[in-house]
Amino acid sequence: MFNRTSLQAAAALASISLLAGCSLFSGDDADGESKIVVGTTSEPSTLDPAAAWDGSWELYRNVFQTLLSFPTGSATPQPDAAECKFTDTVSKVFECRLKEGLAFSDGAELDARAVKHSIDRIRTINAKGGPAPLLGSLDKIVTSGDLTVTFQLKKSDATFPYILATPAMSIVPPDRYPADALREDGKLTGSGPYVLDSYEEGTRAELTKNPTYKGFANRKNDAVTIRYFKESEAMVGALRKKEIDATYRGLTAEEVVQLQEKSPENEGLQLVESTGADIRYLVFNAQDPSVSKVAVRRAIAQVVDRDALVAKVYQGTAEPLYSMVPKGIAGHTTAFFDRYGDPDVGKAEKLLEEAGVDGPVDLTLWYTTDRYGSATESEFQELKRQLEASKLFRVTLKGKPWKEFQAGYQKGQYPAFGRGWFPDFPDPDNFIAPFVGKENVLSTPYVRPEITDQLLPKSRKVSDRGAVTEEFERAQEILVDDVRLLPLWQGKLYIAASEEIAGGERALDPQTVLQMWELQRKTSW
Repeated sequence: MFNRTSLQAAAALASISLLAGCSLFSGDDADGESKIVVGTTSEPSTLDPAAAWDGSWELYRNVFQTLLSFPTGSATPQPDAAECKFTDTVSKVFECRLKEGLAFSDGAELDARAVKHSIDRIRTINAKGGPAPLLGSLDKIVTSGDLTVTFQLKKSDATFPYILATPAMSIVPPDRYPADALREDGKLTGSGPYVLDSYEEGTRAELTKNPTYKGFANRKNDAVTIRYFKESEAMVGALRKKEIDATYRGLTAEEVVQLQEKSPENEGLQLVESTGADIRYLVFNAQDPSVSKVAVRRAIAQVVDRDALVAKVYQGTAEPLYSMVPKGIAGHTTAFFDRYGDPDVGKAEKLLEEAGVDGPVDLTLWYTTDRYGSATESEFQELKRQLEASKLFRVTLKGKPWKEFQAGYQKGQYPAFGRGWFPDFPDPDNFIAPFVGKENVLSTPYVRPEITDQLLPKSRKVSDRGAVTEEFERAQEILVDDVRLLPLWQGKLYIAASEEIAGGERALDPQTVLQMWELQRKTSW
């Protein structure tokens, strides 16, 4: 029989556990008797954390350690490899004291030198599309002895602990990872809950329990196989055939709806639902002639019908989004709806006429074919239908696999393209800062000094992250003016699994990263 579970209830229970003093940081392993096989359509773009600001974090969280992390039930960073705190009153000096006896899976010591090396190389390499922009506030790292690391910041940054808790800041052994170049031997060495025994690009990753691990994760299985699928249909088929135990990332709306039905083919399956903070949006490259005029971008914003997009393509598994900051995050607004209201072709036509733009405007929209699930193509077909129905645009769609797609937008080759964002951490800063500035995660320069030089610095002085609403409301007003980014929808997250698998309701952290160690077979209880 099909079962449906709410992650919110589990999060509440986890919070109670924290308050009751349950030891999430004991490092003691629960008994695990078998391997768990997880399917996903999101494979890593690279095995080196210094180069990835994307879904590769799924793997990193399970094989690397970070100084801080987000255990189930916690929305604020908690100790992982270290105990950390600001030692000043203006959030500019952050000190971490490493646990004693930490080591990498190859036996090398995880010490202050390794931490400094790991973070410094991110900035030195500065990989295109990599996580270096997350460290914009960092001035230098100072070590004291083997266990103390101090981060000296150029400016106040109350979000710095959140940044250190992201998988981007994974700690790596200096002897295995060059200081000024990416590791290119196709291997991975960490100190996390699991060891990567083997990796076959596009096919699978084999993880086994790390015997020397010392961290917060209470591992409930002995090993995990991650299978990478090109299409979600094959992934769901493998679940039904019991070739895999669980799926994450990539289920289409149709598949979620089908899995919710009580039917013979769903016998023995369950679906865990979470209200996600993941978003989808369009990016406009203002250097491209086709979208260089703000009137063109505003006209697109005036025409796009999010309600129709969500209803036709996502069937209740997503909801319209009218700001880059999603519901559930402090600072969320409906700024795009407030400005443009319901879709209106007449208003869009007037915008183009007043700017002297003759229609129809030729527009090419790019999307990735294998990153966000099989529904992405249908989503862009619906966007094309809407835009062309207005008679104001002629739309060409082009799709490429993620690695080719990523290389293209990083070179500025696409006038407009679709992206998804899974939050680095649950804070409004993380839905604004990554996308602005000369160098940003989109590799599409977007210089807006009011945001980067005034609003963000002001908000980062405030340790109470619920008290920064005014700054982020203003930032979103600017985004609406420029329409360099067009939010489309906010998703819900689903883990489909065999009824034999427990822990799915605890497996997603606030970064929507799957903590594989929470999954276990009920027969092993």
